[in-house]
Amino acid sequence: MLPDPPYDPFKGLDPAQTVRVLPRHLAGPGQADLKTIWAFPFDEGWHLHQGLDGMVFAISPCARLWTRFTPKLEERGQGMWTIGMDRVPFGPRAWEITFDATTPAELLRDVHAELLDLYLEDRHSDQTHLFEDATAPYEVYTPLLTRGWSHSVKTDGTQTFLPPDGLGGVRHRYATTRSEGPTWRAWGGYPSEPHWQAQFSAAAPTTLAAAFTASLISTEPLHRAVKQIPFHTRRHLYVVPTGVPQPCYRPTPAMPPTGHTTGRTR
Repeated sequence: MLPDPPYDPFKGLDPAQTVRVLPRHLAGPGQADLKTIWAFPFDEGWHLHQGLDGMVFAISPCARLWTRFTPKLEERGQGMWTIGMDRVPFGPRAWEITFDATTPAELLRDVHAELLDLYLEDRHSDQTHLFEDATAPYEVYTPLLTRGWSHSVKTDGTQTFLPPDGLGGVRHRYATTRSEGPTWRAWGGYPSEPHWQAQFSAAAPTTLAAAFTASLISTEPLHRAVKQIPFHTRRHLYVVPTGVPQPCYRPTPAMPPTGHTTGRTR
């Protein structure tokens, strides 16, 4: 006799019904509202521009920091969110961060909120967090370990963190090697066909990667219509009942790595 298929928590629900779900990396993109994701003070010198083919971008008053959304509905990722920092206005790129349009909108919101915080701190002080971020890498991955994510290290200079369900991950390039690639890469879903991917280039502020992973493993449920939830991994989601702030289960915390480097206090 064949074993029973995994339980589908959405069976019998109306496709339009809104539910609260966890974990976040499998929740689907949700509603990507520009006003929510880009909470920039546009009345204080930030500029919002509409480009060709639906492209939208925002530029800081110094014209070095910018963020852009480019829709590409024909592609798997359905488009790209990009954050960039130029060394001089409209000049050579210092660093770049990209997210598939299918990335959960709440993760995008939290990274952009941290981005604005860094920008304002730099603008109103003599700090240069956007170019010389002192945040240590362990601040990015320690939250993953405390939520029960596994950790493996390879000789190619990378370490990988996987969630208990194995349907997602964060990869850190901690050593310089001949092969080029992002310093941080994250994905949700099956590795061969991820629902979404995010990449942080070398020199991108570690603080932003830490804001991303903090949002990624948050136990605050995400609101999704049933029809918005990716089908192939929906059986691995937990539907949080109304009034319950987080799921009943909690992975056994892992000890954080020893050794500390002074970084920015968030």
